Amino acid sequence: MPLFRVYRMKDSPRQQFRWAPHVSGCASIKPKDYEPCGEVAALHEYDAWKQLRESGAALQVGDLLEGQDGRLRICKYVGFEPAQWVVPEPKPIAETEPGPAGEQAPQLETAGQSAAT
Repeated sequence: MPLFRVYRMKDSPRQQFRWAPHVSGCASIKPKDYEPCGEVAALHEYDAWKQLRESGAALQVGDLLEGQDGRLRICKYVGFEPAQWVVPEPKPIAETEPGPAGEQAPQLETAGQSAAT
């Protein structure tokens, strides 16, 4: 029987999620908004939903199930829909670092400035 990891949405983002208009398609979600909360063995996400409901730890709108294949399914009012983690890209380093033989790497230009100024 497949095993699903359960992720619970934190309270603050849950309130925003609950009142946002429904959008179909793959939901983009941030890892910082979720906390891992165990696993459940179930045939599919609706079976997992039923088992958790009967155990007293029901899934709420915004909670996630992650299948063994890594696919995420988010619980919405209309059922389960696909989701994916959104990981922000690291900010570029603005400081220069010495290159080979003590050469300085070129500095990044900021908006509105040119290399001539």
